[in-house]
Amino acid sequence: MRVAGTSDLEALAARIADCTACPRLVASRHAAAETGPGPYWARPVPGFGDPGARVHVLGLATAPHGGNRTGRAFTGNPTADTLVAALHRAGLADRPTSRHAGDGLRLQGAWMASAVRCPPPDHRPTRAERAACAGWLTAELAALPDVAVLLCLGRLAWEAACDWGGVRPRARFAHGAEHVLTGGPRPGLRLLASYHPSPQNTRSRRLTPGMLDAVIARAVAAASPDP
Repeated sequence: MRVAGTSDLEALAARIADCTACPRLVASRHAAAETGPGPYWARPVPGFGDPGARVHVLGLATAPHGGNRTGRAFTGNPTADTLVAALHRAGLADRPTSRHAGDGLRLQGAWMASAVRCPPPDHRPTRAERAACAGWLTAELAALPDVAVLLCLGRLAWEAACDWGGVRPRARFAHGAEHVLTGGPRPGLRLLASYHPSPQNTRSRRLTPGMLDAVIARAVAAASPDP
């Protein structure tokens, strides 16, 4: 196993957190912080997880009152509750909750981040904002050489991953869809799609716990090294 140095990932996290490339997103993250109680991180949110990860869980953008508040990806909101509980059932997280950055959560074999590291208005980043953030995903995956599967949560995260990977035309989104990159920044990386674990999808049963467990199990199986 080729594990990245922790210092490399820490240095990358510091660079991500200092980014001010997108004025609209800078304003949005501060505006969100002004509407909620308590202190907010209100900076770009670096990825989080195991430096030896083989599965990278990718959302579209930081949640305004989740990661933007806590400073950690998929932390402190209902989507995080659903996702991390599923990662725990799969053996990829040491506990079923992700409440705040100091709660002791550890991921095992997994990494999680968003394609856009700040919360965009209406959760809709522009094409230019997605492009500006794409370099952070490239740098992150360069520091995570064992990642074999990018599990994309939702159609917009899937489209962001396809654009980042140079997939033309974009592979069609569907829950459980797969596409292996043949070029771009990470040839051979497998993209795997899931419906987003948002309350809207879980309450409507569009995405059930069983469906989420199954797609995570597929990601783990596909990412496992050959015996």
